[in-house]
Amino acid sequence: MIPADAGLAEQAVRDLLQAVVEANGIALDDLAAVLFSLPPELAEFRAAKVAREMGWDRVPLFELEQPGRADDPPRCLRVLLLWNTGRSQREIVHVYRGEAARLRPDLAGGRQGGEEELS
Repeated sequence: MIPADAGLAEQAVRDLLQAVVEANGIALDDLAAVLFSLPPELAEFRAAKVAREMGWDRVPLFELEQPGRADDPPRCLRVLLLWNTGRSQREIVHVYRGEAARLRPDLAGGRQGGEEELS
């Protein structure tokens, strides 16, 4: 979950992006683009701004609002990295945190994980 406090929310985004990069050994030069999907309750939050402040200044960043669904974890930011890699799907580490793990329990918590909730 993204915390309501702006400073904590920004730190949660930094932690998420760093976790994905570290888990996969991603070099920023290999990123084609990054998409941030925000639920309606986070529509005003600017995750791309946080990424820019981290030095992701050459990576195209895109934010979009996802439709709200009753069964979605609250305040769950999703991140999709378009990454130039020779790795297979099975070699990619997907990162899920907190309640986001229930979105894809088959991928959460391991070598074949996927998206992450900020908590």
